Amino acid sequence: MLGERLSGKGMVFAAGLRWAIEHGARVVNLSLSTGREDYFGLFHEIADEAAFAGTILVCATNNVPAPTYPGQFSSVISVAAHDGQDPFSIDANPAPPVDFGAPGIDIEVPWLNGSTIVSTGNSFAAPHVTGLVARILSKHPSLTPYDVKCVLRAVSSNAEAGDDG
Repeated sequence: MLGERLSGKGMVFAAGLRWAIEHGARVVNLSLSTGREDYFGLFHEIADEAAFAGTILVCATNNVPAPTYPGQFSSVISVAAHDGQDPFSIDANPAPPVDFGAPGIDIEVPWLNGSTIVSTGNSFAAPHVTGLVARILSKHPSLTPYDVKCVLRAVSSNAEAGDDG
C-alpha cells in the first residue's frame, strides 16, 4: 500500500485493507496509519468490517500525540513502542486508546541489500504483537478479535494475578 518513499494515499490504504478482509486474512499488521480527520469515518467502518469478519487488525499508533486511524478504534489492537528487547513481552495500557506496548525502541531491523539498521518507532512494535496474535490463532483459531485482545491483556507483563483483563 506504500510507494518507494514509504508514503501512500488514504484510499489505496483503505482498498488494501478491504482486499485483505475480503480474502480472509486472519491477522493484518498495520505499521502505518493516518491522522487525517477526513478518513475517520472510512477507517472506522473498515475496522468494524474487519472485526465482524474475524480479521484482527494490529495497528501501530502515530509516533506523536495526534489522532491515529484506524489505531484508535476499539475494534483493532493498537500498539506503541516500549523499551526492551524481549519479543514476547507486552504491556497492557490501562488508559487506552493505545492497547499495548511492545518492543520498539532501538530495534535491529532488516534493511536494504541484506543489511540491518537500528531504529525506533511504533511501527517496529506492532509486528511483535502481530506475531503473538498469529501464534494465539494457530492454537485457537475460533477466537474473535475481541477474544484475542482479552488474551493479550491476560498475558501482558503487567497483568496482575487474578486480573480478568
